[in-house]
Amino acid sequence: MKDLAIYPGTFDPLTLGHVDLIRRAARLFGRIIIAVSAKPRKKNLFTARERLVMVRQLCAQIPKVETEVFDGLLVNYIHSKGVHVIIRGLRAFSDFEYEFQMALTNRQMSPDIETLFMMTKESYSFLSSSMVREIALLGGDTSKFVPDFVQKKLNHKIKQCTSGKCSK
Repeated sequence: MKDLAIYPGTFDPLTLGHVDLIRRAARLFGRIIIAVSAKPRKKNLFTARERLVMVRQLCAQIPKVETEVFDGLLVNYIHSKGVHVIIRGLRAFSDFEYEFQMALTNRQMSPDIETLFMMTKESYSFLSSSMVREIALLGGDTSKFVPDFVQKKLNHKIKQCTSGKCSK
């Protein structure tokens, strides 16, 4: 399907930078699948199910966008969907080296897959989920970095974690 792309990520939590890329990608393709990674390399605050719920809440407002959790190798997941385009966001030059390496590796494993790099808006170029998690865990205000509904879930999760009831 040439009019279908996948935007994979951990989305832990979903930031305004992610929202910007999802909305812009939805204008470029007939359909977009937001693929939430079930087993990312990094330590997550939210479970895969919780992250999927947040992404679905956002995407309910965006036509042509579907959401799923995937597990395992991205190229295998992409082939199972009949997709040939991966969307990746770039914030700063420091992202490029890692993303470029990943795109070339994916291409070696599966030459039919193309990676489309999209630059974030300048106002989100500093923003990362890791930074948002750290600010939240240290008691800072993250309301300028995430959608309102994500902020509520983030506050609730932080309260759970600080009371020792953090489920991951």
